Amino acid sequence: MATQHPDNASAAYWNGKKFINTLDEIEECYRMFDELKCTEYMWDWEGKFVDEAVVEKLFQKYHPFFKRHKLGKDVFLTFRIPNTDEESGFRLARAFMGILTADDLAHEIGFHAPPIFEVILPMTKTAHQLIRVKKTFHEVEHFKRQAFKTKRKGEHEFHVIPLFEGVDDLCGADKVLSEYIEGCKTEFGKKPPYLRPFIARSDPALNAGLIPAVLSNKVALQKFYEVGKKYGVPMYPIIGPGCLPFRGGVNPETIKETIAEYSGVRTITIQSGFRYDYPLPDVKKAIQYIEKTLPTLAFTPLNKKEISDIHKINDIFGNYYKKSVERAANLINQVAGKIPGRRERMLHIGLFGYSRGVGKVSLPRAIGFTSALYSIGVPPEFIGSGRGIRDAMRNGTLKTIEKHYLNLRKDFIHAGKYLNKENLSELAKHNSVFKDIETDVQEMENYLGVELGPIKTKHYIYRNLVSSIYLRLKEKEDFSDELEKAAGIRKSLG
Repeated sequence: MATQHPDNASAAYWNGKKFINTLDEIEECYRMFDELKCTEYMWDWEGKFVDEAVVEKLFQKYHPFFKRHKLGKDVFLTFRIPNTDEESGFRLARAFMGILTADDLAHEIGFHAPPIFEVILPMTKTAHQLIRVKKTFHEVEHFKRQAFKTKRKGEHEFHVIPLFEGVDDLCGADKVLSEYIEGCKTEFGKKPPYLRPFIARSDPALNAGLIPAVLSNKVALQKFYEVGKKYGVPMYPIIGPGCLPFRGGVNPETIKETIAEYSGVRTITIQSGFRYDYPLPDVKKAIQYIEKTLPTLAFTPLNKKEISDIHKINDIFGNYYKKSVERAANLINQVAGKIPGRRERMLHIGLFGYSRGVGKVSLPRAIGFTSALYSIGVPPEFIGSGRGIRDAMRNGTLKTIEKHYLNLRKDFIHAGKYLNKENLSELAKHNSVFKDIETDVQEMENYLGVELGPIKTKHYIYRNLVSSIYLRLKEKEDFSDELEKAAGIRKSLG
């Protein structure tokens, strides 16, 4: 699933631009289908501007392609809709009308219908939210039929994909899915024919740190398959990783290891950094590998003790992480404010626990957060992780971490190449939280048995760039040039 996540450091291969506006996204969608052979494209209504005539324009501009490759059957366009508990509902109404009128258009020109039949609901927390979306869609459909005298009969096929974004939401996903299936039987007279529960990968890390994010993903997969087996509803999980380890570590260079890490999922998001920061032949080869390999991989079951261990691990690691990030928030926001945009975003509410009563700070979204910390040479992978690993050695939970986080060693060594210990030491003189992060780095070095830092020439160049960023930041000078060059070296904005 190609997405519009704005994490690319480099320009798109097909138009030479780093910033993709809403008009460009029509062409991007077509190219992802035709050139990269992605089978799905996420059309994102959450917190960003969108072209509401997307299906009309795709059919008009690329008619021969969509005549051969049926939208809704061979290739798929999936709307990520606003969650009305977090955003105003007027954009949801427009999204629903777009889906319904696209269906009319497809019928009119003799194309497959419906072209769009699934939506992703971000920040899913309850089954009631999912039921409400489904009921509201059919109410809008009924209204449209009455108001515009639609001749066709029967309900539009429509399914809701729950996107679970917090560690607790992932670990408690079975309750939501069970109640949703039961609710569908009560409200609509039948259970869903299938479910595609969506695992967020960046936001759990943003909220609780790297290791809780990875392990919570594994718990979620276990819960999905348990519910599927109980109710006889097939499960086809989706996961949404970025390129850097903190946000999932999925990129063309690591695709074999990361697919194994997330075995059991059936769809992986291919974000902008994956598509535009790596050589095009490698990108195409990686997507072919995903298409071939992903359906064959089964998830690794967890036993009750391991799930209990993961709850304990999440508490310990998450506590270290949250306290540290809260104290570093001023600096993170300062750097994040200088990170260049890549898409036409609206003012977004975002998902971060601290702005919701777990503390007193708000932070940028995951890409900006990750970019800010990498740009000063303090990869967020380490925050809370070293102290957590030290505790896990003492309390006997390390075996569970090592068994279920397959790429633990590789991910931390990779992040360590972009660590600038001089910057970290200087930061520690002004804010004690960075002394705690120095402890994290030391504990990870003890555990891994290696000294973290630059390895190749490009990593030393990177170290110099982020040293310049930190010095310019202190002097209140512009560091945008160094920031973009550093992002290019690590092959992801954030």
